[in-house]
Amino acid sequence: MPMSSRRTRGLRTLRGLSLLVGLLVLGCGEAGQHATSDLPGTASVKPEESRMWMTVGEHRFAITLADNAAARAFATLLPLTLDMAELNGNEKHGDLPKTLPTNASRPGTIRNGDLMLYGSDTLVVFYLTFDSPYSYTRLGRVDDPAGLALALGRRGVRILFSRD
Repeated sequence: MPMSSRRTRGLRTLRGLSLLVGLLVLGCGEAGQHATSDLPGTASVKPEESRMWMTVGEHRFAITLADNAAARAFATLLPLTLDMAELNGNEKHGDLPKTLPTNASRPGTIRNGDLMLYGSDTLVVFYLTFDSPYSYTRLGRVDDPAGLALALGRRGVRILFSRD
């Protein structure tokens, strides 16, 4: 094999390995960012503090709360029962008894099981995945949204949000 072919193959291999190592470093960096939440001076939510439940009729869904001021404020309202109206065939929404802090952003893609705050006092439970131009403050996410759409149905629904 000519020397230039070996050199080209070697450079391609080296580039591929460099790309792989770079991706691994980025992945470890993201994992490290999550691990730093236990450092002094940073906000930290213990697993039991970040868990809540959403009960719809006989169906119970575990929710992991986001690590932000809005989610912590929402948790202080629990237990909370809301009558939630249907909207657009992909979400249920209901008015909260008081306003929550906001840090709204455009998520782009809304996922089945997202629990969001619209404005400062409207709780939204999404049960389909779709793209959205609207801004929301993330409150949490249903851990396993399988069966969520079926449980919520096509009409308004009463939902209990609780710690246990």
